[in-house]
Amino acid sequence: MRQATKGDRVSVHYTGTLKNGLEFDSSRGREPMDVAIGAGRLIKTFEHALLGMTVGAVKTITVSPEDAYGPRHEAMVHVVAREQLPPNLDVAIGMALEATDQAGNPISFRVKAFDDDRVTLDANHPLAGETLNFEIELVAFAADED
Repeated sequence: MRQATKGDRVSVHYTGTLKNGLEFDSSRGREPMDVAIGAGRLIKTFEHALLGMTVGAVKTITVSPEDAYGPRHEAMVHVVAREQLPPNLDVAIGMALEATDQAGNPISFRVKAFDDDRVTLDANHPLAGETLNFEIELVAFAADED
């Protein structure tokens, strides 16, 4: 039976959960995700887990924060005056906002808290600092789909 190797294109289903069991993403109920093994477009541990898998094989892996989205950095949490935001903006917890830094690069934030005077914005990736668990199923090799 064929085993996945670096350079193969494969289709996989996955379900990602946090340490507490909360599901943060899944391909179940949608098309499987296409992956070029070794292309470096995914979390390295996820890609590496595909090596040696065969069609129909299911594997569960755990990815440390350092190997996923990194640790949380409190320096990336900012409290700003409410008047610094657009006046008609209906702020909500979890809302995604974008700004630009002094060099013109985009920065994404999530609203963590707010009151009438201030808004707390977090520029950390939503999964930063989290240990991620993935259940991965190799569905097909690209050649098998033709």
